[in-house]
Amino acid sequence: MSLDVYLNRKRYLSYDEGKTYTEDDEQVYWSNITHNLGKMAGEAGIYEALWRPEEIGKTKASEITELLEKGLADLKARPEHFEKFNSPNGWGMYEHFVLFVEKYLEACKEYPDAIIEVSR
Repeated sequence: MSLDVYLNRKRYLSYDEGKTYTEDDEQVYWSNITHNLGKMAGEAGIYEALWRPEEIGKTKASEITELLEKGLADLKARPEHFEKFNSPNGWGMYEHFVLFVEKYLEACKEYPDAIIEVSR
């Protein structure tokens, strides 16, 4: 089982005589991580931002940026603590989670108005 995170934004495809736009969703970011990292995310204070943003009222990338920054700072400040949550089977490791959060945070900053979607 895994978590997929997506950032989507509206893309305007055509303009009809000054009256209407044709829109489509454009996926600007996608990533996947194992559910085995849920406890680590919870310990870093970012489980809801990653797995359940709708439950905390977050729909746009800009709305989770600060949460991800704080969680990432905590992850980097206390690697030994978070490594305790590494999955014994190797599917869900600290170093992979840090990279996942870093990349997702970069995308959130690059596309602050993008709509967050998750698949669990």
